[in-house]
Amino acid sequence: MADGALFTSGNFYFLDMAFLRLIRFKNLVIIALLQYLLRYALSLPILEFYGLEPAMSNARFVVLVAATVFLAASGYVINDYFDIKSDLINRPEKVVVGKVFSRRFGLLWHVIFTFLGMFAGFFLAYVARKDNYALMFILIPGLLWYYSTTFKKQILIGNLVVAFLTALVPYFVVSLEFASMARVNGEAILSTEACSTAWSWVSGIAFFAFISTLGREIIKDLEDIEGDRESGCRTLPVEMGESYTKTVVILLNIATLVALWVVFFIVPELRASKITLLYFFVLISIPYLVLSLMIYKAKDSRAYHAASQLSKLIMLAGILFVFVAQTFFK
Repeated sequence: MADGALFTSGNFYFLDMAFLRLIRFKNLVIIALLQYLLRYALSLPILEFYGLEPAMSNARFVVLVAATVFLAASGYVINDYFDIKSDLINRPEKVVVGKVFSRRFGLLWHVIFTFLGMFAGFFLAYVARKDNYALMFILIPGLLWYYSTTFKKQILIGNLVVAFLTALVPYFVVSLEFASMARVNGEAILSTEACSTAWSWVSGIAFFAFISTLGREIIKDLEDIEGDRESGCRTLPVEMGESYTKTVVILLNIATLVALWVVFFIVPELRASKITLLYFFVLISIPYLVLSLMIYKAKDSRAYHAASQLSKLIMLAGILFVFVAQTFFK
């Protein structure tokens, strides 16, 4: 069904669903949602609170979201392209490249998404007059390629690369916003309290994105240990064992909770907010404790998959905290 299926099967619904699975459509929606929330529910309220006008147009922001989503999609596709052997062992029913679509088809879409993402990124770099943005939109596709071919097979390196790239997503929004404002209003805007406040909030969200993604990537390695071992990947579970890796994940969860509550008690706005207290306790702390218990008890890939899904919900809860954060600037 790989080569001619697109034109002969007639089952277009199946093919559409397979393509959406190939590009991880749900993950792309979460990425776009995060950026939209950071701009319209956090960045713009902060600027309004300090009496400043945004300089980035809505159209250019859409281009930014498109660039991010295209590059993420290219990463998902090339990862499936190189992961066929291990995926056939770990999740054969979900394999798309090589079964539903040919490897050539997957590589073609990787090239298309990479080109679209880089082109959009270069356009943003040009209008913002920031050469380092152009360099960034060259380095990111390179990192995604080497993640799939090399980094993913090395202990912790691949996990850290994915976590790093995820943490960049929030920074794109604020960075481009203030770069645009600096071009219109001068570099002095970068020294204002509005700028420091926006960067502080985004840094907190980026840290949570980094640490929660790192934990989830290690959980996914636990889930995929059999296929990774057969394909020669030197992931943490393969090299150090399942028990050791489970301890690492649990300690990472505990460290995340400690950091979360330290921030809560040292930031006056958070400490004075009862809804923040409730949010941190019910929607983040309790799920993290449940996640740790699930990891401790997990014995097979199905249990690790359930833990991975819960970790994704925790990440979503962290994103949606933006709705609480915006109340501090009204």
